[in-house]
Amino acid sequence: MAFLAALGVALALAAAPADHRIPYGPEPLQFGLLRLPAGAGPHPVAVVIHGGCWSSAYGLDLMAPASDALRRAGIATWTIEYRRVGDQGGGWRGTFEDVAQGIDRVNALARSFPLDTSRVVLVGHSAGGHLALWAAARRNLPAASPLRAAHPLRLRGVVGLGGIADLRAYGAAAGGCNQGVARLLGGTAAEVPERYAEADPIELLPLRVPVRLVQGGRDGIVPATQGVAFAAEARRTGDDARVRTVAGAGHFDLIDPSAPAWKTVVEEIRALLGTGPRPTR
Repeated sequence: MAFLAALGVALALAAAPADHRIPYGPEPLQFGLLRLPAGAGPHPVAVVIHGGCWSSAYGLDLMAPASDALRRAGIATWTIEYRRVGDQGGGWRGTFEDVAQGIDRVNALARSFPLDTSRVVLVGHSAGGHLALWAAARRNLPAASPLRAAHPLRLRGVVGLGGIADLRAYGAAAGGCNQGVARLLGGTAAEVPERYAEADPIELLPLRVPVRLVQGGRDGIVPATQGVAFAAEARRTGDDARVRTVAGAGHFDLIDPSAPAWKTVVEEIRALLGTGPRPTR
């Protein structure tokens, strides 16, 4: 895990700074970084959600180069920070509340910046992929859930990059990041099943927006089977869900603009936003 922290610093140094740092709530970690492309706009938007096993040890610096590369590709990026496990108020339910609030802030941002709220996608990596898929499903939460959103931000789709899509299956497997599921939800699926029912994207289908899952063929942290299983279940419920597995790509290649896998990532994002051709499969 020390590798992740070092990686985050290195990635942040490799990217141009954001144009604006904007709070979306009163807590210190409730903020986002807005990057705007050149030109008058209005610009399509990618809401970018970082991973790091839901742990306070890893922050939004992990996504700095990816966010900056998308900006240079003509897409505004709103990269959100949020309280995580180890932060005051993080975990269940603070992490989820922050992500939801940060995403929905886009409508308010559009009143001050040239953002096209009719063209918005969520882009999440690893644990951030889980949060992106979950956020797209908020309308399916029980009516009594404080996390439910009857009218969430309208989306063109969700792009998961090595995303954790099935919390029960992932948390039951061996691995350091796998153990983060129980820390996030305060217990195992057997101990707090009601929390998994509200937090696990695969249990909240259908999303009713297109889902594109990009997986690394050599990902040793989140196996490609996570995306494959989620997409199959999503299609069974009527969703438009597809997986692209990039042969030879590892977990972090999917957020590295210098890696060959990045071309696939941008293709999927641009296709959902309507700013590029339909990807060849």
